[in-house]
Amino acid sequence: MITIPYLTALTTYFSYGLLFAFGQLRDFFRNLVDWWKASNLQGYAPICLGLEDFYIRRLYLRIQDCFGRPISSPPDAWFDVVERVSNDNNKTLKRTTKVSRCLNLGSYNYLGFAAADEYCTPRVVQSLKKYFASTCSSRVEGGTTALHSELEEVVANFVGKPAALVTGMGYVTNSAILPVLIGKGGLIISDSLNHNSIVNGARGSGASIRVFQHNTPSHLERVLREHIADGQPRTHRPWKKIIVVVEGIYSMEGEICKLPEIVSICKKYKAYVYLDEAHSIGAVGKTGRGVCELLGVDTADVDIMMGTFTKSFGSCGGYIAGSKELIQYLKYTCPAHLYATSISPPAAQQIISSIKVILGEDGSSRGAQKLAQIRANSNYFRSELQKMGFEVLGDNDSPVMPIMLYNPAKIPAFSRECLKRNVAVVTVAFPATPLLLARARICISAAHSREDMVKALEVISSVGDMVGIKYFPAEPKKAQLEEGRVKEE
Repeated sequence: MITIPYLTALTTYFSYGLLFAFGQLRDFFRNLVDWWKASNLQGYAPICLGLEDFYIRRLYLRIQDCFGRPISSPPDAWFDVVERVSNDNNKTLKRTTKVSRCLNLGSYNYLGFAAADEYCTPRVVQSLKKYFASTCSSRVEGGTTALHSELEEVVANFVGKPAALVTGMGYVTNSAILPVLIGKGGLIISDSLNHNSIVNGARGSGASIRVFQHNTPSHLERVLREHIADGQPRTHRPWKKIIVVVEGIYSMEGEICKLPEIVSICKKYKAYVYLDEAHSIGAVGKTGRGVCELLGVDTADVDIMMGTFTKSFGSCGGYIAGSKELIQYLKYTCPAHLYATSISPPAAQQIISSIKVILGEDGSSRGAQKLAQIRANSNYFRSELQKMGFEVLGDNDSPVMPIMLYNPAKIPAFSRECLKRNVAVVTVAFPATPLLLARARICISAAHSREDMVKALEVISSVGDMVGIKYFPAEPKKAQLEEGRVKEE
């Protein structure tokens, strides 16, 4: 867990307190003005009300130019960011015809498949001509093509499971499938920093939900032991089933799951393991097969494997992989399979082709080179940021590396100053993170060259000095060390 320095926490609280106080003051005077005006909506309750509405109006809108930036090119290592202007103090933004060519440090394009590819793109275009853009139907009503069947077989073989089910949206894979797997009388034990899709899926299931400290197997075991002993609330009957839900790489922290220890504990207490590999499949492991391969965990020990195609594979949609019985059951019961439109055929072809490149089935070694490049790029960029004095979260080999900002004033300052220097970064704040833990999330790609990363590091270092987010002393450079040694001699 993140330990915030006292001074940083104090100044962050003060900044939010100041913003909150001025916002409330402005609302007070706005209400006075509105009280004198006649309203044409007598009897209607406000649609937007509460602290969430206050946060959007008085805090978010002030810096909304830092979010939702439109682009006008593929999300490759470099892309075109459309410039926007505001004539009403940032309440609304209007697009202009101007674009800025920026270094892309925000997209999930881990292996570089999001742009044109010599193997994937011709096959995607061919599938578009054959099947067109959409099936316009769910999987059970005419929305299953030969590509969908091939995709499920390819995915199952790639992740090391007997069968797989593909859905049209990654978020829905969690939120729609968890309620099918477990219901009332069941227990979901979720990592405290799991993705919102997991949280919503767990809430929609009707099962009891308990949380364990982020990536802490010892606390997981304690929670499991206590709730197995207590049983269901009020009746104290045994739980119908228990599912432990974790992520391979946590998207806001860049940390790799302690999967071997968690699997061992779940085996001990006969709990199912549900692994979300949205950010790890294709990005880590010797052959890109995710955290199971990276950490040496047998996929047979993970009961349900979930992942998305929106990151490493340059497409859209998600999958669930498991036993043949599990997948057959989901095909009969999962609303994402029964009612939602199936994944677009060109998107399915993109996934199939990219997996073939990763496995070297395209007749080249580009897949292995991409995997080696993303690993080298990630470790180099992370180590350089740490040497500069930034507080960087996450583990080695992870392409996600958050830089802690904390203070609300530093969120727009860091984002805007980087954009001025043609480096596009993603900043993340409440409610996606806890209030005090705002950060900039860097996502590295195999498409980035060493020159790209050197430029990015120079810009981030310069802006970091300007904004004041280097919370640790920087390591002295080699030239300075050598100069110091000469003076000593």
